[in-house]
Amino acid sequence: MLLDYPTLKLIWWLLVGVLLVGFAIMDGHDMGVGTLLPFVGRNDEERRVVINTVGPHWDGNQVWFITGGGAIFAAWPLVYATAFSGFYWAMLAVLWALFFRPVGFDYRSKIHNATWRSTWDWGLFVGGAVPPLIFGVAFGNLFQGVPFHFDDSLVSTYTGSFWALLNPFALLVGVVSSAMITMHGGMYLAHRTEGDVQRRAIRGATLAAVAMVVAFAAAGLCLRYGGIDGYAIASMPATDALPDPLAKTVVRSADAWWANYARVPAIWLLPILGFAGALLAVWQVRAGRTLTAFVLSSLSIVGVIGTAGASLFPFVMPSSTHPGASLTVWDSVSSHLTLTLMFWATVLFMPIIVAYTSWAYRVMRGKVTVEQIRANEHSAY
Repeated sequence: MLLDYPTLKLIWWLLVGVLLVGFAIMDGHDMGVGTLLPFVGRNDEERRVVINTVGPHWDGNQVWFITGGGAIFAAWPLVYATAFSGFYWAMLAVLWALFFRPVGFDYRSKIHNATWRSTWDWGLFVGGAVPPLIFGVAFGNLFQGVPFHFDDSLVSTYTGSFWALLNPFALLVGVVSSAMITMHGGMYLAHRTEGDVQRRAIRGATLAAVAMVVAFAAAGLCLRYGGIDGYAIASMPATDALPDPLAKTVVRSADAWWANYARVPAIWLLPILGFAGALLAVWQVRAGRTLTAFVLSSLSIVGVIGTAGASLFPFVMPSSTHPGASLTVWDSVSSHLTLTLMFWATVLFMPIIVAYTSWAYRVMRGKVTVEQIRANEHSAY
């Protein structure tokens, strides 16, 4: 079956969204656990319990991160090139923070020294806390527009600075992202632990969920009443035309980010899911139904990321300095052939990844306890 070009453009917008959600759910709970590590583990044994809940899985979950980056590179090459130019130092900060994860997991328990282990614990905290914050800040800047433009050869030029990215609204969205991932990690930790560690994890997940709900609502109010103009396409070539981001006309208006909700009211289900998933997850985890809480936390992530994507659509990376150069679903993509080959490769390999991941979590399910740690003193973690 040969899919037409406009349909493939839409499919790849959805698939990139699925990869981002998969990354936030799967690698996100690892990062959330790392963020909570210094606070829910009060001694070395408790911290080893925390680390062992994600130790066997964290590197496998990186597949979602790598696949997401690869998909953006192949499906949206203009977005990839422009984003990595404009967000260069931010992306390097993410990379530097992620360095702490493999070495932290591998080296932390190699030496029986309190200072050594405490240092790596805080390294794992940095590796878990920094990336979600920066990714959230990046999304916050997308809603305000990124200062870039193209020349006649479609070479992008970024005219902003790193510090300009750290504006109040972007930092607020960073809080949404950070709290969301911390909540998710706390729900997972509550499911895999017991006793004092579990009680602290539930407390941490509850506080993070409340922070996420408040910040998520505040971000929505800022977009509606905070003077942040959205973007709308006034004219553009046919959706099956070859990509040319300079061939359209874009205007800005105060209610542009809300236009999709008026056109398709069902989109309101996404922010509702974001709020309800987090609040219901808190209710369930405090009632002792930890697996249900983790599922609800995952649904909350779907709602939050889905809200961002649906609000921005069809824009992927708006330009604040030259709105007409903004990148959209229709004009930032690869060729018809490239999208087709990638689509069928995804259809083939995605079920394998999901099946393998499900099998791995099933095999290594169950609680991690202090008694297990004492009985396996020389384990990898």
